[in-house]
Amino acid sequence: MSDTAKKAEDFEAAANRGEKVAEFEDHRRGAVGQIQHALHVNPSLVPLIVLVAAIIIFGLLLGSKFFSPFAMTLILQQVQIVGIVAAAQSLVILTAGIDLSVGAIMVFSSVIMGQFTFRYGIPVPIAVLCGLAVGTAIGAINGWLVSRVKLPPFIVTLGMWQIVLATNFLYSANETIRSQDIEAEASFLQFFGTKFSIGGASFTIGVVFMLLLIVVLSYALRHTAWGRHVYAVGDDPEAAELSGVNVHKTLMSVYMLSGLICAFAGWALIGRIGSVSPTSGQLANIESITAVVIGGISLFGGRGSILGSLFGALIVGVFTLGLRLLGADAQWTFLLIGLLIIAAVAVDQWIRKVSG
Repeated sequence: MSDTAKKAEDFEAAANRGEKVAEFEDHRRGAVGQIQHALHVNPSLVPLIVLVAAIIIFGLLLGSKFFSPFAMTLILQQVQIVGIVAAAQSLVILTAGIDLSVGAIMVFSSVIMGQFTFRYGIPVPIAVLCGLAVGTAIGAINGWLVSRVKLPPFIVTLGMWQIVLATNFLYSANETIRSQDIEAEASFLQFFGTKFSIGGASFTIGVVFMLLLIVVLSYALRHTAWGRHVYAVGDDPEAAELSGVNVHKTLMSVYMLSGLICAFAGWALIGRIGSVSPTSGQLANIESITAVVIGGISLFGGRGSILGSLFGALIVGVFTLGLRLLGADAQWTFLLIGLLIIAAVAVDQWIRKVSG
């Protein structure tokens, strides 16, 4: 009997006796490897830990001044606009893109709603629908240029940001519609600013909308075919197309939905500030990217949880309010947020080694 045949018989005999005949090395063995794997499977875990730690630290430093229903819900009210826009930004970044026009779409949609109501006398609900349609249309143009013309998302949305911003100023003539006029003649525009109390905590319709939006999008991304297609396109569009995913339709749906969500954010912005101002919310694009990055969504696409973007927005809100109550200079907030952004990207690169 040859040596090869004898080794094969020995292997079969050992297998039949239930003995271990071979095992692969587990590269995740050890505490560090297990943590790395856990963060890879649950990308929103890191921002959640940071958020809880920040709340505890500021709570210990400030006591009841910070740990009060008013302060906690104030944070939610302050981040509602960023949270809604960050949800839109998250969808685009999950496809390995980026949308620099989200803030401009938000503001222009709000201007459309206000101007259609007061300049043309259009009924408020129809004016709101027109604003939502405009936001969706701009998103569709972005999606078409990215998916069909194959232009880089950064370039497309950078150009669209400038175009929409200029159109916004030209169309509105830099005119602000005052909150008193809106309250008296078109209060429905301020719908998202409607407040209600629960046990001493004050909420707005905008906060409720933000939370519901995150829940719905989180479910859609996790439990629907569309959500799986979004992740697949972000991970590898060529492989996704070979697997039967319609990359063009997926990207179009993502950018159109992003534009629609930004238009809703414009409606919520009117409720938040009370007026229609063409100069408001100019930093929403940067703030949304900040929330998404801190929230653990990979800028390389295909990995992350939209829940993380909410955690990222809340982290910024907690640091902003906490430092303000401590009497610290506002620049410390920017410094700490900058450090968090760099740290978040570094952690993302470390976690990605699991799948490397």
